[in-house]
Amino acid sequence: MLELKNIFKTYEGKPLLKNISFTLRSDETICLLGASGSGKSTLLRMIAGLESPDEGRILFNGMDLAQKTPPHLRDFGLVFQDYGLFPHLNIFDNIAFGLKMRKVPPAQIQERVAILLKQVNLLGFEKRDVTELSGGEQQRVALARALAPNPRLLMFDEPLGALDRNLKEDLLNELREILHRTKIPSIYVTHDQEEAFAIADRILLLHDGEIVRDGRPEEIWNDPGSIWAANFFGIGNTLNGVAVLPNKVKTEFGVFDLKCRHKHVKGEKISLLMRQASGASGQELKLKVEDVLFKREQFQVKSRGGLFFVREKPKIGQIIHLRVKVECLA
Repeated sequence: MLELKNIFKTYEGKPLLKNISFTLRSDETICLLGASGSGKSTLLRMIAGLESPDEGRILFNGMDLAQKTPPHLRDFGLVFQDYGLFPHLNIFDNIAFGLKMRKVPPAQIQERVAILLKQVNLLGFEKRDVTELSGGEQQRVALARALAPNPRLLMFDEPLGALDRNLKEDLLNELREILHRTKIPSIYVTHDQEEAFAIADRILLLHDGEIVRDGRPEEIWNDPGSIWAANFFGIGNTLNGVAVLPNKVKTEFGVFDLKCRHKHVKGEKISLLMRQASGASGQELKLKVEDVLFKREQFQVKSRGGLFFVREKPKIGQIIHLRVKVECLA
């Protein structure tokens, strides 16, 4: 089990990571999700041993790795966006590299590489040069090479960032299947929300060097926990309101019933999330359409106060009625 305790890191005199603590279970895939500059890749490099924290502990099965254990003794596998393959070696030798360094007998290497080639759908490609492969095929080789020594932990740093959308979706599905089958604990770093929701058992959302939300994908979607997180995921329309009664809030759209776990007092300012409700549930909201943009299977409507999504395309200037539910974020 991997444990991070109170990790701090500065960069150019400014705090980059602030009091980061979390635990990774032995059969779990977690995703470090955040925008560029949030510190997620630096955190991964510290776990790998490529950088050291200014403060804090990195433990694996109770042993502190942070200051004394070099990368090659941690027995962790790494997969990068740029693949990191050896261009002068063929596919077989790239995958077998770590096994040869450990002086594994040739017959065992042959058997292990054959198993991995089958897992990543490259059986029969053993002798091809990696420079002849597509981006998706190179990333499969990189994954097989990381898996070859049976690492204690797998780490992925934006592994699909260089691939086009269709190829990314296919490889993501294959990767999720492999991780579930091998049950190797894994940390996946990305800025892509769709990747995070597809691959992770648990998401750690980073913002300004801190973990602002930690939970399963469905938990985070249902309860983002802050205006920043709701805006990051594009879950609904965020707005501010003022409590007029313990269970009612006044907004620029009118007064709404409010159900939340907090006890609000009259006049208190509240951060809110307004989501479109299904059917006859929720409360009615009247909007004047200022602009319309097609977004896959629905239309994004711009109106005073924010953006909303509808199934049928309205006309600019039209008054539309939506059913919404108002949730408390603070």
